[in-house]
Amino acid sequence: MLALTSERPLTATLPKMNVDTLGLMFISGFVATIAFDFWGQIVSPGLGFANLSPHGLAQSLLGSLGLPNNAFAGYFVHFYVVGLIGYPIGWMYIFAPIWQKIFGNTHWFLPSAIYGFGLWLFAIGGITFIAGLPFFLNFTGIAWVALVGHVLYGIVMVAVLDVIERKKAQ
Repeated sequence: MLALTSERPLTATLPKMNVDTLGLMFISGFVATIAFDFWGQIVSPGLGFANLSPHGLAQSLLGSLGLPNNAFAGYFVHFYVVGLIGYPIGWMYIFAPIWQKIFGNTHWFLPSAIYGFGLWLFAIGGITFIAGLPFFLNFTGIAWVALVGHVLYGIVMVAVLDVIERKKAQ
């Protein structure tokens, strides 16, 4: 199982890497990335808060590594590599199994929010530093909008996994 629920506990084994798992990763990552970008690029600025530019962070990282860092590369890394593959892999193969071993069967909401917080620490605390940007972007408004966005990403991704798994179980 990929979503943590009290009704359907996770198994101790990791999900098999197959077409079904890839499909779950892509669908849940796609919806979660759309929610992240909708929050950060439409809702947040509409409310007078910062506008997220995650492709810009990806471009900075690529440039710091000496890789092509044009706009296409930034969008590709942000949306496809991170949103559809990287973050879902982190949930399915790292975070959810560790959570299950430590806390057992729990509802998916709290661990998904904590996972999103961890993504924020990783992206805004770690990747920004590697990319040569200020640590946590000097805790300016964009850092806090990114916090909400990453937590939202985690919640939406796991909610989508849960909905799909419930449908499959019927």
